[in-house]
Amino acid sequence: MKPVFRFAPSPNGALHLGHVYSAALNAHMARQAGGRFLLRVEDIDMARCRPEHEAKMLEDLAWLGLAWETPVRRQSEHLADYAAALDVLRQAGLAYPSSLSRADVRRIVEASEADGMVWPRDPDGAPLFPGRDAGEEPGVDADDADVIWRLDVRAAVAHAWRTPGGWMETGRGPDGQTGWQEARPELWGDFILARRDAPASYHLAVVVDDALQGVTHVVRGMDLFHATGAHVLLQDLLGFSRPVYHHHDLILDGESGLKLSKSRGDTAIGQLRAGGMTAADVLRLAGAEFEDEV
Repeated sequence: MKPVFRFAPSPNGALHLGHVYSAALNAHMARQAGGRFLLRVEDIDMARCRPEHEAKMLEDLAWLGLAWETPVRRQSEHLADYAAALDVLRQAGLAYPSSLSRADVRRIVEASEADGMVWPRDPDGAPLFPGRDAGEEPGVDADDADVIWRLDVRAAVAHAWRTPGGWMETGRGPDGQTGWQEARPELWGDFILARRDAPASYHLAVVVDDALQGVTHVVRGMDLFHATGAHVLLQDLLGFSRPVYHHHDLILDGESGLKLSKSRGDTAIGQLRAGGMTAADVLRLAGAEFEDEV
């Protein structure tokens, strides 16, 4: 079976140099391995994703000289797949409903911190959800359209693993480590699986997509390294095969030191094109010039 790689951007803004590097690296590694290169459009965030952004994204990638297999998988066309995966977790008693909004959680956290408690936070800096007891509020209707579904991470770990799970890393982690990595899904607390405005969270959707597309190698930015622990747990709970992971360095803004952002329009490909750069110029600027072995 041929190795399968994928590049999976969200059409919620303009692609920037960070996307150029990741897309070109995926295509290069697929060629090196004699494998397949897929493009997936992660458009499940229906409030932010736009058809015009997708059209521009595909145009920019083609302009860079990248070629991918068709048809392109769009998350918005596969909501039933995510609902089926969520149902597996619900039937196993590992997913629970909550009516607590982010604002509700923020109020709980602020009140606790005002009393001197140091509230735990996830790798992205967001406060962890208070837990299943807080999620099972009196009167929560599991069939309510506004309900938020969360994974009971402690129960899920006990259900899936007798010994700690993990994954094979061919890139490197934040501390430079490579090889076998121990998964730590508890870093994310009881993370969201689905809610009304997003029929599947990023964590659930990406795991289902990779499994159904037969992805064998996930090549993505270092900012998602810790999220892999949550993904490995979901893979084992749902009976999916585990890809090999390769996390690469991020391209950072030279002034702020922050990772590039679509919301700020950082080094957007369209702007670089309009400024007269060629595709080769943009690839060079992104550090995405890779030589394939003959």
